[in-house]
Amino acid sequence: MKTIGMIGGMSWESTVTYYKIVNEIVKQELGGFHSAKVLLYSVDFSEIEDCQAKGDWEKSADILSEAAKNLEKAGADFIVICTNTMHKVVPNIQSQIGIPIVHIAEATADELKCHNIKKVALLGTKYTMTQDFYKEKLEQAGITVLIPDEQGIEMVNDVIYNELCLGSISETSKEKYRCIIDSLARQGAQGVILGCTEIGLLIGQKDTNLPVFDTTKIHASKAAKLAIEFDS
Repeated sequence: MKTIGMIGGMSWESTVTYYKIVNEIVKQELGGFHSAKVLLYSVDFSEIEDCQAKGDWEKSADILSEAAKNLEKAGADFIVICTNTMHKVVPNIQSQIGIPIVHIAEATADELKCHNIKKVALLGTKYTMTQDFYKEKLEQAGITVLIPDEQGIEMVNDVIYNELCLGSISETSKEKYRCIIDSLARQGAQGVILGCTEIGLLIGQKDTNLPVFDTTKIHASKAAKLAIEFDS
């Protein structure tokens, strides 16, 4: 079994979900008392969020690169960054380590292709929804990406940072997310990506008729499969 190097804490609530999923899959596939080999480096999200707010991506890349280098030194075989937004700095991190980073958007694109999704709604932080670092991975796979209008982008982003990352789940916010998903469905979306590792705490398959693609579940499942090598 390979050792998974997780960079978590962004937020810690979603990192818990990663840890749970990888261990559930390893136990399911290998049976008995098996559990995943995991090295976890949990950062202080306050430092990362401050970098995001200031647009200081170089500093945030330095923080995560240091975490990745420590995980490599400790024996990790590959890295999983337990957040969508910070995949913006994956090229910076990858250049400083010799083990691969499992990209969350690439794993999601593979899952969408398995379900023959050609056009998808993307919800996430404003950085994930509006910048190219994430969407281009999907577009390179032949998938058209739809995002909310400007007002919707701000609302989705505010709920993530001011509620979900603080562990607050609101029925009012759930309904707002449902309305946005319905709007994107009317524009032709065949599925919806929960492109922030916290959104799955608020929205699930029962909340929409569109197929839901939770990146936390997809990414963690990919990591578990790579660790036990039944998926290459």
